[in-house]
Amino acid sequence: MQLAIRPPVTCGCKSRNPWRKIKAASPLNVVLAGLSGNAETMMSSNSTDIASSVDVVLIGGGVMSATLGTLLRQLQPDWKISIYERLDTVAEESSNAWNNAGTGHSALCELNYTPQGADGKVDISKAVAVNEQFQVSRQFWAYLVENGVIPAAGDFLTAVPHMSFVWGADNVAFLRKRHEALSAHPLFAGMDYSEDRQQIAQWAPLIMQNRPKGEPIAVTRSLMGTDVNFGALTRLLFSYLSGTKGCVLHTRHDVQDIRRDEDGQWRLKVRDLRENTDRIVRSRFVFIGGGGAALTLLQKTGIPQAQGVGGFPVSGQFLRCTNKALIARHRAKVYGKASVGAPPMSVPHLDTRMIDGKPALLFGPYAGFSTRFLKQGSLMDLPLSVRPGNIGPMLAVARDNWPLTKYLIQQVMQSQEDRIAALRDFIPDAKAEDWELVVAGQRVQIIKQDPQKGGVLQFGTEVIASDDGSVAALLGASPGASTAAPIMLNVLQKCFASKMPEWTDRLKAMVPSFGQKLANNPALCQQQFDRTTKILGLTL
Repeated sequence: MQLAIRPPVTCGCKSRNPWRKIKAASPLNVVLAGLSGNAETMMSSNSTDIASSVDVVLIGGGVMSATLGTLLRQLQPDWKISIYERLDTVAEESSNAWNNAGTGHSALCELNYTPQGADGKVDISKAVAVNEQFQVSRQFWAYLVENGVIPAAGDFLTAVPHMSFVWGADNVAFLRKRHEALSAHPLFAGMDYSEDRQQIAQWAPLIMQNRPKGEPIAVTRSLMGTDVNFGALTRLLFSYLSGTKGCVLHTRHDVQDIRRDEDGQWRLKVRDLRENTDRIVRSRFVFIGGGGAALTLLQKTGIPQAQGVGGFPVSGQFLRCTNKALIARHRAKVYGKASVGAPPMSVPHLDTRMIDGKPALLFGPYAGFSTRFLKQGSLMDLPLSVRPGNIGPMLAVARDNWPLTKYLIQQVMQSQEDRIAALRDFIPDAKAEDWELVVAGQRVQIIKQDPQKGGVLQFGTEVIASDDGSVAALLGASPGASTAAPIMLNVLQKCFASKMPEWTDRLKAMVPSFGQKLANNPALCQQQFDRTTKILGLTL
């Protein structure tokens, strides 16, 4: 195996290396010396083996690690892969179906992807980019279904209309301009627009029932939308990976530290939480995909790219409908406009979900604040992430983002009556007894250094990798899981540049548009959309 790895980086201060004592231990030296090539000591999740050497380590049992692992298994079936998840099972944090909106972000309904400028023009460039990314995910999933890697897509993917809903003259004018701009693009063909109350009532009866007359309203609707159970998809992918030779999934294992060895490989200290034992794992490549916790491990790598990077955690809550009759009357994802200062993942929406074969109806999210980086993380996550290199950018972000701070304070102070009042913007006659509050997942937004402002808060997702491509981490949130496939293709291109000529044909078999832009090729766009719709069974 040949990775794009440059000569190892050493710190030149061996006496301060916390790994030195472990490495010098006689039993471990014997084990490591006896490892030839990349032979792995095959470990089950309750094994007491203390050392292994693999080609790839994936940290985190979410959809990102599952997607990257599946891509690598298809490209290099001879590589040894170890996956480490801190919890009892996979897909329990951000990938869990109840911890995200499952929208299948394709910018069909999310208004934050189409900002309106001071000149009144609607910018659709971000929407086009997000939609294109989701089409890549669809192509990858279609390949997996078509080739028997996972069963029929109905286990995790459902066709659900995507709608945008606004009220007030200014917002109606905005939505009309947005529709004009998007519907002319091949990625958004067939999007409907209406200001007619009777038509809107047919599309989404709950939002029109007992709605006061007089106020202008407007809706766009696309039948190209989906609901995705990312938890189910993640479990399917890990089930496939665990059934392949040379790939081992370790649950209840916590990666506590990561350092580079003199030979360029990465040395990970892994705690077996069942047996309360430690082991050392050496790997040529490491992907840190542990949700918000990825930041802490990225910092421990010591790579220059991690300098100045901080995180800002935002929690979320939803109202979940308990009235089966109401759930049955609504089948759409209806997105509105975000409040001033709200982060992108806090755009209000009335959301049809299909979770483990059962329909559900959610409204929210209501933002909150916690110092945890994971839903099941520690209250010390944020304080312990502060470093001399990132405290400046973090303070600059705190200084420059008062609207966000004010918004979060208002959200945290909300009562149940306040939440129901917000729901009544979408369902005018909503009753409090039909809804219960549920806590969703944690999201950690990226804070980075900025030469002008000192620090900036970013709301997207970003891959941060070492110069030699031997370690990479995924930070950020929305659109997140929906774009797992294109994000992991980005990881491959960043970290395995020397392998790309060998892999390109195989990648094109998995993602036919790989290396092209669907936005620039209407014929290919329509062809792939029709093909994936059929394979994935997405006809309404």
